[in-house]
Amino acid sequence: MIVEQIWTGNAYRNFNYLIACGETGEAIAVDPLDHEKCLGRAREKGWEITQVLNTHEHPDHTGGNDAVIAATSAKLLAHANAGSRIDGIDVGLNAGDVVKVGKSVELLALDTPGHTMSHICLLSKTDTPALFSGDTLFNAGAGNCHNGGYPEELYKTFASQLDALPEDTLVYPGHDYITNNLGFTLDREPDNEAAANLLGELDGTHDPANPLVTTIALERDINTFFRLTSPSVIRKLKETFPDMDDEPTPEAVFLKLRELRNSW
Repeated sequence: MIVEQIWTGNAYRNFNYLIACGETGEAIAVDPLDHEKCLGRAREKGWEITQVLNTHEHPDHTGGNDAVIAATSAKLLAHANAGSRIDGIDVGLNAGDVVKVGKSVELLALDTPGHTMSHICLLSKTDTPALFSGDTLFNAGAGNCHNGGYPEELYKTFASQLDALPEDTLVYPGHDYITNNLGFTLDREPDNEAAANLLGELDGTHDPANPLVTTIALERDINTFFRLTSPSVIRKLKETFPDMDDEPTPEAVFLKLRELRNSW
């Protein structure tokens, strides 16, 4: 499996992806908003885009569909319940479905509601797994729930699916927010040395065109949405929400963090 992470450089800080089979040169384009860059990169690599996948229905992820499909005749894949919000879906995906690319690439579809209720993440079936997480999981952060989502569902996705992934799973998100998200982690957990050290390393050098690829193990250290039992996180939350229980549930911590992140 070959992964091309394409930095759009747009105001929304989107990443687009090409995932290719090294044997056949077939590729799937994930959320190819910047269709010119996606098509151009495929031409440079000598790849044929045969499928387009939308992780969810928001326009900054679906906006390049028509141009890519017109140029390649690719099939469009998305969540099975997204048909009323994404035009022209050829294949509706459910949890457990496997997307095959060429001869050597298999991508497991995860049903990951929260950011929206029709959100798909892809998990590669490779020795080192790779998660293409759309707007569910960001580097050091979590998606918002403003446009068709629910934070309670996002918590369930984190707790039941993402936190169960192998530690070496690579994380490929839909946007570059890592430095801002690290700032939020430190706002909520000022004594998080891992987050402070990483932010210090990235300060002034971070280039989203050549981004850091995190792992689930690193996310558990630097991403406050995984650190729901941290005494420091809970202590800071109680300063803001004095009525919070002394021993809040992980879900209660997650929901308060998501609430704070909305306006941070």
